[in-house]
Parts: sequence; C-alpha cells; structure tokens
Amino acid sequence: QVQLVEFGGGLVQVGGSLRLSCVASGDTICISRVHWYRQAPGKQRELVATISGDSRTYYTGSVKGRFTISRNDARHTVYLQMDSLNPEDTAVYVCNADRADGADLTKCRPDYWGQGTQVTVSS
Repeated sequence: QVQLVEFGGGLVQVGGSLRLSCVASGDTICISRVHWYRQAPGKQRELVATISGDSRTYYTGSVKGRFTISRNDARHTVYLQMDSLNPEDTAVYVCNADRADGADLTKCRPDYWGQGTQVTVSS
C-alpha cells in the first residue's frame, strides 16, 4: 500500500508564504500524478494543483501565479509552495495520488489520499 502524509501547514499572515510537503511511502511505484486539494469550512473540496509524472503542471485559476507545485521523486515528495497567501486560501489541504499507468492492478488502488494539513491565513 501507499501512505501519503502532508507536512507544512500552519498559521500565516496575509501576504505570507508556506510550503506544503506530501511525502509518499510504501509501494510508491503504484503512484504517478499527484494533486493538491483543499476544503474550506462549508465549501466543496477544490482541486488546487496537479503535477504529472513528467512534471507537467496544472493550477486552478485563483492560485495561478501564487502557488507552485513541484516534485522530488528521489524523496518521494511533492511540494506546494504557496506565496501571497490571503484569507480565501484558508482550508485543509490534502494530497491525492493517482495510480500510475501500467501499475499492478492487484496491488495498487485507483488512488490514495493523505489526512490533510490545516492552512490558516489571518488578516
């Protein structure tokens, strides 16, 4: 199995920065594309950013130019650098990894989720 653990959340002031880490362990060969989602109280979960196995990236409109997703496969880690934070970025941030193409279907689940890390931006 694959375990995903997020690090780096916390309390930051408006305009500040945080770097989140999503660390994978276990059968990491099972996963490839990784997403960061967030969910604020009373709101639906929102896809924030995605990075493919070959490091192509996607960002939702509200974070373009402020957030950067990257990966270090040697460390089995995906990062989300968040700059120019504002109160609307306050949420629980969760990483999600898709099963890799060609992965062993008997061993690898369709996707995996972490537990999340709280990000709070104070005004």
